[in-house]
Amino acid sequence: MAVRFLGAAMALLFAAGAAWAQAPMAEPPGLRAMADAVDARELRATIQTLVGFGTRHTMSDTVSETRGIGAARRWVQSRFNAIGRDCGGCLQVATPSQVVTGPRIPTPTEVMDVVAIQRGTSDPERVILITGHLDSRVSDVMNATSDAPGANDDASGVAAVIEAARVLSKHKFRATLVYAALSGEEQGLHGGKVLADHAKQQGWQVQADLNNDIIGNSRGGDGVHDTTTVRVFSEGTKATETPQQANRRRYNGGEVDSPSRNLARYIASLSERVLTNFHVRMVYRTDRFGRGGDQVSFLEAGYPAVRLTEGHEDYTRQHQDLRTEGGVAYGDTIDGIDFDYLAQVTRLNVVSMAAMVQAPAPPSGVVVEGAVTPHTTLRWKTVAGAAAYRVWWRDTTDVQWTHSRTVQAATGASQSATLRNINVDDWFFGISAIGADGSESPVVFPGETGAF
Repeated sequence: MAVRFLGAAMALLFAAGAAWAQAPMAEPPGLRAMADAVDARELRATIQTLVGFGTRHTMSDTVSETRGIGAARRWVQSRFNAIGRDCGGCLQVATPSQVVTGPRIPTPTEVMDVVAIQRGTSDPERVILITGHLDSRVSDVMNATSDAPGANDDASGVAAVIEAARVLSKHKFRATLVYAALSGEEQGLHGGKVLADHAKQQGWQVQADLNNDIIGNSRGGDGVHDTTTVRVFSEGTKATETPQQANRRRYNGGEVDSPSRNLARYIASLSERVLTNFHVRMVYRTDRFGRGGDQVSFLEAGYPAVRLTEGHEDYTRQHQDLRTEGGVAYGDTIDGIDFDYLAQVTRLNVVSMAAMVQAPAPPSGVVVEGAVTPHTTLRWKTVAGAAAYRVWWRDTTDVQWTHSRTVQAATGASQSATLRNINVDDWFFGISAIGADGSESPVVFPGETGAF
């Protein structure tokens, strides 16, 4: 009986002044071709080169042309410059830096990121980033001289960044893409802060940071060999939430609907629709238990960000001196990389970035209303380039958005839609913007809780 009543309620959907449609999410144009362009051989070549610098410790040699963090930074810069030449100068390369001291950097040390910027054609201030960290370490985090190949942690992430730049720079998009190799991660997440501060200074409207850290190994220390799963970590509530906002959220919900969480849902949806036999395992944490990554610096700056990490880690290959002990080979060496798996993770990054950057911006000013009425109304500010909007709702205990209706874009500064006989008390709601080509933004949960 309950199912029959719910079906009847859905049949009574209504939006004043607008036409509803039940349409499946379209696959944004060109995504499969971009995914197919990712080349495992390019990823291998990048990691081989980075491992060849011996150590990339943040406090290692900056003068040598063959060893240390300085040589590695210059090589990444040269790769971005070469990719930029291939696309007719579409990349602007920058090296934002700060002089840092801290518990793991006892003497003032320059922490420098290497960044390539691909300007958008019509919405250049809106920015989607992909990041990975260039620095490496051994067992002693202060040891800046011993070999620290860092093949998986995190040459794999930097390889994904560079390959994304190579593939996506061949296309033009409405918003801006930023490709960044960060430093100082192992010494306290400093490179992420350098870039987040730079984003503020440049006035970037950061829609997303996809931080890739430890994404190249398909064999875990738990004995599992898994080539089909990547974990995506996302915060549930904003790091910048104020006490007043937290109080409103306590009453109205949103504990699992930060923009970062809906970014993770967006990435998971794309993996199912675009890639073959590759899946996202969403993890409801900012990072792995008791650990961190450069996405944290973006979250603390108020930017949506997620971390991508392989499905099963092998801790004998992380933060280890190179040695054999008890018959076990320790160390983060290149023989631990599964390049076909790394290519799949890179494809997921490429399609996620391309889908977001060619879609309209996520709606802003989203408000939900419906107290003491059987109907629910959503209001939002109209988005430049949106041909339609999709109103979403799901049961409060569901992981993914499950129900939706589309409504054509209206003129004016704002728009609203009403779901008749869908009670605001029983569901969570959101709104996404759809472009004329079918490209679609991530879903935005109402209020400050979900605002991008």
